[in-house]
Amino acid sequence: MKNFTTIILCLFINTILFSQSTIQPTVSVMGEGIVSVVPDEVVINVQIENKGDQPKELKTRNNRIVNEVLQSIKKLGIEDKNVKTQYVRLQKNYDYQTKAYSYYASQSISIKLTDLSKYELLMSTILDKGINRIDGILFSSSNEKDLQSEVRKKAIENAKLKAEEYASVLNQEVGKAITISEFSINPNPTPLYETASRVASDGVNISQQTLSVGVIEIRSSINVTFLLN
Repeated sequence: MKNFTTIILCLFINTILFSQSTIQPTVSVMGEGIVSVVPDEVVINVQIENKGDQPKELKTRNNRIVNEVLQSIKKLGIEDKNVKTQYVRLQKNYDYQTKAYSYYASQSISIKLTDLSKYELLMSTILDKGINRIDGILFSSSNEKDLQSEVRKKAIENAKLKAEEYASVLNQEVGKAITISEFSINPNPTPLYETASRVASDGVNISQQTLSVGVIEIRSSINVTFLLN
């Protein structure tokens, strides 16, 4: 009985060692998916900046401008939920040449525009009301979640196609996927436009056509490891 138990134990150990030494062939590839879409939304980040010697007067001036800007935005039919104050700042600076203090007040506002046909009118209106800095604009799509799902599927299909190409050269077949790792989904706006900040600084008539939205490319990179049969 003892000898029989020893044989069984030896067979069990050998089986484990054999399974550990057996390497399952796999192929690991990076799949990429791209979906291009014309954007239908834009987020515009603007600022009101002013300098002065009296902080209270400076804040009052900024508050007046901000109020006029917000009222003008509302008159254009832009909902309150699409207008956000990003920050309010008041800085005290010392000039070593004049030996005097000055103050710098600024407030940043983010405006989400869901009707791009209003872009030119919006920019003209807020610049007239006192906006003196444009930090940038970001285009997006209202259908972005569905597009992200589509781009993931394309990335997986691309990964499988690559794996099948590799396997065919080796006279093998692609089996089940055993690992999937998503590296990124990156909405990459690629519009061509003349920025509103340049229009404002150069004194060009803001009512002229300055926007060409181009397309947004939503990209996904996914790594997939397949078994090889």
